[in-house]
Amino acid sequence: MDKDILICGVGGQGTVLASGIIAAAAMAEGNVVHSAETIGMAQRGGPVTSHVRIGDKAFSPLIPLNKADLIIGFEPSEVVRNIGYLSAQGIAVVNTTAVKPVTASLSGSGYDGSEMTAYLKKRGNCIFADATAECESLGSVRFLNILLLGIAAGSGRLGIKKETMMSVIEKRVPEKFREANINAFIKGYDIGSATGQG
Repeated sequence: MDKDILICGVGGQGTVLASGIIAAAAMAEGNVVHSAETIGMAQRGGPVTSHVRIGDKAFSPLIPLNKADLIIGFEPSEVVRNIGYLSAQGIAVVNTTAVKPVTASLSGSGYDGSEMTAYLKKRGNCIFADATAECESLGSVRFLNILLLGIAAGSGRLGIKKETMMSVIEKRVPEKFREANINAFIKGYDIGSATGQG
């Protein structure tokens, strides 16, 4: 399998764990994987982008512009910031809930992500979900990264088997959070399956 996946969000949302799970699951299925993170501000709320390149064709861990098969976006403005990486045939999975940056909070800006989501809807090639609200229904927004992985897997665009992903999640997540994370992945998987994108 040859696939380029970009995960973007802000610090504290679990983007690095998500990319690690994808990489480990792809390797468990016998693939060569290259990955790298680019981290903006070293603080909660700063932009974080992870590149995961699966297959023998990738010689660099960083995805070139217009080459990503899949973007998994934890925050709408971060998807807009990284949309130039998406290929013409690629799909972006977008969490519609915004994370207000520190600068917007200090300036009193009314940023809520709606303009970014509207732009992405007009552009097309996106699967939208209020993943934050879905996680709240499970009891915590801490499962956001796992739920979004579930949506990507369920859509068929991740290219990794459901069972492989669940096995890696079980190994990577502390035991006391394991069941909740598996439930979040399954819920996301069902949402992704319902999109009919695969």
